[in-house]
Amino acid sequence: MSTHATGTFEVKLTPQQDGLAVGRLTIEKQYHGDLEGTSSGQMLAMNTSVQGSAGYVAMERVSGTLQGRTGTFALQHSGTMNRGEPQLSVTVVPDSGTEQFAGISGKLNIIIAEGKHSYEFDYSIEENS
Repeated sequence: MSTHATGTFEVKLTPQQDGLAVGRLTIEKQYHGDLEGTSSGQMLAMNTSVQGSAGYVAMERVSGTLQGRTGTFALQHSGTMNRGEPQLSVTVVPDSGTEQFAGISGKLNIIIAEGKHSYEFDYSIEENS
């Protein structure tokens, strides 16, 4: 059975100077709401010469408490922007959960409205992992 979690988060992206045509950034997040915790990760991004078109991939390790459970799990991001039309997939990396997140799976939806970030997270935890 899937469980629904919601909340907000702040994100800090720090560009890394590596001389590549692909942008590389570190990610630091602070989650609030049903998920209380932090995450860190890496992002690779590519802009194009067409305004509103770009792509990125990222991996982040989340550590915290989710509706009373504690542990860590990993999220994998894949996003594109096609002339202003976004497409984003953020999924839990299979078998990445530790402690009370062992067996977690799911998808996280990132919402950006009026400069604020929030999330909707539909997940399940297989109890016999």
